[in-house]
Amino acid sequence: MEIKKKYTNGEVTVVWEPSKCIHSAICFRGLPQVFDPRKRPWVTLENGKTEEIVSQVKACPSAALTYFMNAEDNQESQMSINTVVEVLENGPLLVYGNLKVKDKDGNESIKSQTTAFCRCGASQNKPYCDGSHVTTAFQG
Repeated sequence: MEIKKKYTNGEVTVVWEPSKCIHSAICFRGLPQVFDPRKRPWVTLENGKTEEIVSQVKACPSAALTYFMNAEDNQESQMSINTVVEVLENGPLLVYGNLKVKDKDGNESIKSQTTAFCRCGASQNKPYCDGSHVTTAFQG
C-alpha cells in the first residue's frame, strides 16, 4: 500500500507521497519555513501563506507533493491549465499541467500539476524520473 501523508492549515491540504519523491529539494529551497526535511513533521503549513504553499507545491518536479483546497466551492486545484514542457539541464523532462500517461502495457494514469519524465534512461520507474540521472552523471 502506498504511503500518503496529509498536512492542512484549514484552507489547503498538502498530500505527500514519499514513493514519488526524487529529493530535488525544490520545496525546501523555495519555502524552507514550511518544508524542512530536518524537522518532524517536515511539513508545517502554518508557517506559510496558502498562496505561497500552493505555488511551491506546483513546482514539485515529481508530483510527490500535491494539494487540494479544503473549501467545497473552491475549484482552483481542479482548474484546467495549459500544459508546459521544460527540459532541465542534465535532468528530467518536466511537464506542467494535466495529462494522461499510457505505459508500455497500455495502462493509463492521470497526472496533474508537475510530472518529471526520465531522459537519462536509468530510471527504475520509467517513464518517470527517479533521480537516477544524478548517480549516472547524465549530460543532456
